[in-house]
Amino acid sequence: MQGYKAPQKDALFVMNELLGFDKHYAEHGFDDASPDMVEAIFSEAAKFTENVLAPINASGDEEGCVWKDGVVTTPAGFKEAYQQYVDGGWPSMTQPEEFGGQALPYSLGSIIAEWFSGANHSWAMYPGLSHGCMETLKAHGSEEQKKQYLTNLVSGKWTGTMCLTESHCGSDLGMLKTKAVPNGDGSYSITGTKIFISAGEHDFSENIVHIVIARLPDAPSGTKGISLFVVPKFNAGPNGEKLERNAVACGSIEHKMGIKASATCVINFDGAKGYLIGTENRGLNCMFTFMNMARIGTGLEGLAATEAAFQGALSYAKDRLQFRSVSGVKNPSGPADPIIHHPDVRRMLLTQKALREGERAMALYCMKLVDVGLYSDDEKAKQVGEGKLALLTPILKAFLTETAQETTSYGMQVYGGHGFIKEWGMEQLARDTRICTMYEGTTGIQAIDLLARKVAGSNGELLKLFIQEIKEYCLSIRDKSQFNAWSNSINKHCDEWAQITGDILQRAAKNPEELGAASVDYLMYSGYVTVGYFWLKMAVTAQEKIDAGDYSNSVGDETFYQAKLHTAKFYFDRLLTRTRSLVSSMDSGADNLMSMDQEMFYLG
Repeated sequence: MQGYKAPQKDALFVMNELLGFDKHYAEHGFDDASPDMVEAIFSEAAKFTENVLAPINASGDEEGCVWKDGVVTTPAGFKEAYQQYVDGGWPSMTQPEEFGGQALPYSLGSIIAEWFSGANHSWAMYPGLSHGCMETLKAHGSEEQKKQYLTNLVSGKWTGTMCLTESHCGSDLGMLKTKAVPNGDGSYSITGTKIFISAGEHDFSENIVHIVIARLPDAPSGTKGISLFVVPKFNAGPNGEKLERNAVACGSIEHKMGIKASATCVINFDGAKGYLIGTENRGLNCMFTFMNMARIGTGLEGLAATEAAFQGALSYAKDRLQFRSVSGVKNPSGPADPIIHHPDVRRMLLTQKALREGERAMALYCMKLVDVGLYSDDEKAKQVGEGKLALLTPILKAFLTETAQETTSYGMQVYGGHGFIKEWGMEQLARDTRICTMYEGTTGIQAIDLLARKVAGSNGELLKLFIQEIKEYCLSIRDKSQFNAWSNSINKHCDEWAQITGDILQRAAKNPEELGAASVDYLMYSGYVTVGYFWLKMAVTAQEKIDAGDYSNSVGDETFYQAKLHTAKFYFDRLLTRTRSLVSSMDSGADNLMSMDQEMFYLG
């Protein structure tokens, strides 16, 4: 398999030529994120990604993590790569200066995080969890807690986790059993066991800061009785000094299908000392700061896998000789033609390409909305941005990871039998990516969050907000007649999107099962329309560049922009049409799912 290459050019196209990130950064006071500085940062990130992380990806999968007597040892080279990451200042990139950060925008760090994941999914999970821990403490921690933990977390000296899941409750957090008992001195005694804790134990850092949900003795039942605590592996002094070992231990690590070099831990809290974050019984609200960041990050993992699958498949398809092209010999000096000339290989490659580029545009758009929420002084802009982000976050997480299952499968398929062999890297990519549809909330949970909480819960206002943006854009390009067909298609899909929503909610008023029955198809429909909107914008931008005819100040050359137009055509002709079957499925209702008695689900 060809070595991973950070997609710098495509990221810069979306940032500066499509979404105006250069102006966005300037408007929010990020003078150090000038276009020249962004390119310089990208260049260094690409070197680290390509030369440090990618070379230890396969070996890390082969070796995996080792657990012995509560201690986890990561594969060869992983700890050293983390130290290079710390020495390069990458953990502090987007964090506040008061804690030793560089105060660069969230979006810039997230773009680079995609590259880390594409090069080495397992390794990227270790620092990825720390960022969610930091965001939670920044948003909800006390001044004392920030002083104790953030400087060391920002530097990368310490790492962080999120400890939510328990074996009996999974995503139903209201059933959690972990207890928090007041000690009388402002601390709490935390007792319980958490499972599936990514980066819960490892040899990268000298301390691990766990963000833990637990229940106080007099807490209400269900999710209304969840509180949030910071529980370090080693207790911390008032200025971040590492003190004595806390009663936190790794009981085991999981033996998994993929991401084998990422330690997925069982963490036991045996009367460990913890400290309340926020207020009692409001932990779920605080936790969503972490969860929403994690959902966006997981969506980026899906995009990263699609990028890596495309890179590997494209390289192989250009070199692999099999059969002659039916339209005529393309490689007269060889015994056969490269398989990229066969229509079905083109179908797979173009599907990967169309999804990787459309989804990157969608992802960076969402990152821009995060920036607005974090940094804007315009309260109306923040409200609008946060509303759109609330709608798009479950779509981003689920659609990008579900389509990654397709694109990584195509990566294997393009290689044929070699795709099933470890040395080519495609089967590892498919295995590693499979988890992305499951953690941070399965696709079904994201779908019901979208339809029930975000759409129905806002009386359709969040959906109207985003549809209005799309329709206004379609109206703004009416004079560009060559795009009328695509613009009209997106416009009609928006009308249909609103109509479908109304139909489902009307049926759900009589039968609440209708929401769950339609939700996943609804989310996937939403994803295809949203990505279609961004493909329309990219096509218009590409045509404008071609019409101008001067590429001296552009990201790409004419071939780059012509490729955008060809890929847009493929998306509208081949992928957006998938919405037809999704509509049919949604229209069929809940009865075909729910009317069959459970006894009819029999074996044999």
